[in-house]
This record gives sequence, structure tokens and C-alpha cells, in this order.
Amino acid sequence: MPEPLTTILRVRYVECDMQGHVFNGHYLTWFDMAHSDALRRATAMSYEELVRAHGMDFVVAESGVRYRAPAHYDDELRVTVAFEPLTATSLTSRFAVDRDGTEIATGFLRHVCVDSEDYQKRPWPDAVRAALEAYVSAPVANEATTPSRPT
Repeated sequence: MPEPLTTILRVRYVECDMQGHVFNGHYLTWFDMAHSDALRRATAMSYEELVRAHGMDFVVAESGVRYRAPAHYDDELRVTVAFEPLTATSLTSRFAVDRDGTEIATGFLRHVCVDSEDYQKRPWPDAVRAALEAYVSAPVANEATTPSRPT
């Protein structure tokens, strides 16, 4: 398996709430950032290049976050991404956020592949599927962050 798909970020002041913790919604933004970085590394293409080259797009169908410990201003965090096996039209990405080896949060995003013109669900292009499958890991069951399985 290739090197893990990891994004390093530093908590900005604007991401903190009145208690001095990172506000919960920012974790989904970080997941999206890490997902974009992971796609770029796995496919060697930017999001825009993927959409243009394959006539496809992907939309978030489901998401979840489990908060385990607070993050604070100026913390350096590592967001690691692992892909579950792709279905015909969907991809579930698992995220783990840690600070110096301490798990801060875990979560998932489930994307559905759609046609870039009419946004109708469609199968993943073979080249995209092959690139992502190189990073597939075993799914991690977690009742708070386990998406429903698409049919």
C-alpha cells in the first residue's frame, strides 16, 4: 500500500469558539481539505482536472464526525484519509485527526459519483477507480461515524 494520505494543518484563531476550542463544523471543512489533497495524490490530478478529464463529479451524500478531544488555536493537526472499497457509484472516506499522536476526532464522508453535466448518478470511471483502490483500507466500524451502505 502507498504511503498514507495525510494533510497537516494548523488551527487558526477564527476556527475557535467562545470556549477556546475548535468549533465543530470546522472538522468537516478539514475533512474536505484532506479529501481534496488525497484525491490529488491518488490520481495525480486536481479536482478540476478530474471533472474535466472524466466528465464526472462527486457530491457528498453523507457525513459524520466523532469528537474525542478538543483542539485549540495554533495546534498542529494531522488529518489522515483512508478509503473504503468503492461501490459502483460511491466512495466512503474515513478520517482521523490527531495532535502529537492523540486522537482528536474521527469521521467519514460518503461521495457519490455523478455526471458533470446532468448530475445523475453514474459509475466511477475505471481510471479513477483504479487510482483510488490503491489506497483502500479495511472499513472501520464506529456507531457514530458509520454511514448507511448504498445499494
